[in-house]
Amino acid sequence: MKKVNLLLIFLFSLILAGCGGESDSQQQAQNQENDSEESIVENAVFTDLDGNEVSVGEYEGKLVLIDFWETWCGPCLQVFPAMQDLRSEHPDKFEVLAVTVGLNEGPEEAKQFVERNDYDFEFLYDENDIFDRLGGQGIPFKVFIDPDGNLITIEMGSYGREADYEKTKELLAQYFEIEE
Repeated sequence: MKKVNLLLIFLFSLILAGCGGESDSQQQAQNQENDSEESIVENAVFTDLDGNEVSVGEYEGKLVLIDFWETWCGPCLQVFPAMQDLRSEHPDKFEVLAVTVGLNEGPEEAKQFVERNDYDFEFLYDENDIFDRLGGQGIPFKVFIDPDGNLITIEMGSYGREADYEKTKELLAQYFEIEE
């Protein structure tokens, strides 16, 4: 009798588990899909230096560079003039979102940097941990988004001012009619 009761309990448990919807592994796979790099980037929201939310989707129609940086990062700052040159050459086609990561600094340091420098980037702060969610380990950390709002590539590091300029200009040429 005990064996029959245990067997019935076991079968009843299997039936309940089968009717319970998604399994843990299915739920986990769904969560990972929802947190794909593409999804994270395409739905990214940052905070500007005045505390306003800024969505990546606001820049549709342009090639967007999300450049994660901080003021102490030499390689980050080395490339800023090249990206400013591209912004000046293609203001309606290219946008730079210079996002302070928060590794060692906050919005105040970025504000001081902006006051001392003449870049027309969108300076933002990463309050929603986009950098971490994308697996960022260090800076510079760059994310390129096409004019339709889709992720192109994520890359760590810099190739230097001239090489980053040329690489970004090539991306612009893929999406817009520009002279190379």
